[in-house]
Amino acid sequence: MNDQDLDLAYTAVCKALGEVGQPQAERFLAMLCMALLVRCERAEDVLPVIESVRRRCRDDGDEAAAQP
Repeated sequence: MNDQDLDLAYTAVCKALGEVGQPQAERFLAMLCMALLVRCERAEDVLPVIESVRRRCRDDGDEAAAQP
């Protein structure tokens, strides 16, 4: 995907999240992830991405907790 495609897709996800609302946001994201994962041929293609996102979320949470 080029930058324009990424922006279009990101905007669509943000709009959809706004429409489903906070109570359904986690479910929406989980369903979206699963729908995208089934398009990948091998777990080896996605496991590094999962680890990278997990680490980033963990590190961002640690930074937020350290701030007064």
